[in-house]
Amino acid sequence: MQKVAVVTGASSGIGSALCERLLQEDASLHVCLACRNLEKANATRNHLLSCFPSADVSIVQIDVSKMASVLRAAEEIKARFHRLDYLFLNAGIMVNPRISLWAFIRGIFSRRAYQMLTTAEGLMSQEDRVTADNLQEVFETNLFGHFVLIRNLEPLLCCIEKPSKLVWTSSVNACKSNFSLEDFQHRQGKEAYSSSKYATDLTSVALNNRFNKQGLYSSVVCPGVVMTNMTFEILPPFVWKLFFPILWLFRLFTNTYTLTPYNGAEALVWLFKQKPESLDPLVKFHSCTTFFGKNYVEIRKMDLSEDTAEKLYEKLLELEKQLLARCNSPQHKK
Repeated sequence: MQKVAVVTGASSGIGSALCERLLQEDASLHVCLACRNLEKANATRNHLLSCFPSADVSIVQIDVSKMASVLRAAEEIKARFHRLDYLFLNAGIMVNPRISLWAFIRGIFSRRAYQMLTTAEGLMSQEDRVTADNLQEVFETNLFGHFVLIRNLEPLLCCIEKPSKLVWTSSVNACKSNFSLEDFQHRQGKEAYSSSKYATDLTSVALNNRFNKQGLYSSVVCPGVVMTNMTFEILPPFVWKLFFPILWLFRLFTNTYTLTPYNGAEALVWLFKQKPESLDPLVKFHSCTTFFGKNYVEIRKMDLSEDTAEKLYEKLLELEKQLLARCNSPQHKK
C-alpha cells in the first residue's frame, strides 16, 4: 500500500525542501501539502511535479491558527486517506521578532557568547497577537493547532501493525526558562516563540507516553539556523546575504548554522528513514552542517520533566474541550 506523508507549512522554507527530499528518498510516496496559502501551495506542487513527474502530490488547505480550519482540514484528510504514515508538524510563526543589538554586544564579549550564538537566547523578543479563537497566535500556530489536528487524525495514525510517525519542527531556542505551566500560552512574556517550542517538546513526550502502545510515535527536530521567511522577518533578505559569509564562518565553532532549507531538513529526512519504535522519545534530533558543507544529525537530550509534559497535555485537552464547546454553541454557529 502506498505510504502517505502530510506536511504542514509545506509551501516554503523547511517544509518545501522537506517535500522535495522525501520524494528523492521515495518517489512512490504520496505527499500531501497542508498549507494556508493555496497559491503558494500550488506553486510548490508544480515545482515538485516538474522534478518528479510521476509523483503523487496533493494539497489540503489548513490554517493552524484557526480552530475551524484545522477541523475542516482533518475531515478532508480523513475523507481522502485510510491511514497516515507520517505527519510532519512544520508550520510555524514568529510574530514581530526584534533583535536587541545591545544584548548582542554584551553577550558576544561574555562567557555566554557560544550559547547566545547557538540558541539566540536573550537576543530576540516578539510582540504576540490574539487570534479569532482568543488564543495567543504563536502558541496556537506553532503548537495548539497541530495538537488539535493530531487529535482529530488519531484514527488514521494509531495502528500497532504499521506504526505512524509524528515529526515536530522545534528549535534550539526552546528554552525551559521561557516556559511557564501557569502561562503556557505565554500571554505575559516576550519570548513567545521559545515558549511555544519548549511546549512542543513537552507535548511530544506526552504523546509518546500515551500512544506508543497504539503504534503512534513522536519526535522533535531542530533545523538549525536557516534562511527562511521567518528569519527574513527579523532582518531583510539583503542584510542576511551580507552576513552570509560570517554566518558560514560560525560553523568553525558550531555546526548548527545549516543556513539553507535543504540542509535544515536533514534531521526530518533522517527520521523518515528510521524505525520509530527504535528512537529515544526524550531526545531532540538536530540538523547540522560541517564547515565543508556535509550534513549530519546530532542527538541531544532534552531538558524537561515528564511530569510537566503530562500536566501540559492535560491543559491542552481542557483547552480543546472549551474551544470545541464554543464552536458547537448556537451563538457561534449563527
